[in-house]
Amino acid sequence: MSRRRKAEKRAGAKDPRYGSALIGQLTNMVMERGKKSLARSIVYGAIERVSEKLEKGDPVDLLLGALENARPKVEVKSRRVGGATYQIPVEVPYERQYTLVFRWMIEMASSRKGTPMKEALAQEVVDAYNNTGSVVKKKEEVHRMAQANRAFAHLRW
Repeated sequence: MSRRRKAEKRAGAKDPRYGSALIGQLTNMVMERGKKSLARSIVYGAIERVSEKLEKGDPVDLLLGALENARPKVEVKSRRVGGATYQIPVEVPYERQYTLVFRWMIEMASSRKGTPMKEALAQEVVDAYNNTGSVVKKKEEVHRMAQANRAFAHLRW
């Protein structure tokens, strides 16, 4: 580990249509092989489908509500102590919570075969907004793992 200065956290590029850094981050995570315009069309199409399906206010607020329901608060990390490896529950930093949610949403949406990515991503966001679906199930699974291993919390570093 470097003994020099700590690396600065750079702010992510904001989305041109909605002006949201989170949507910009989601676009970058959807992007494959540098095709940002395709990723933007997928994300914008998904956001529009979400606002059509839920018929509520601002689409960005709907996305934020879905992310709020799906982001994990605690996770387990492996730690070696005396030749044994323990799963230690730790709180998840704010930025990592959103990174994990986006990763899970994209992974679950791409695993839906036979549906376009726009539709699949929109369905994942709607499911997360309604507190159902595979992303919320994944979050509960992570929380369950942390709950089961809370006896090792004293080994936290």
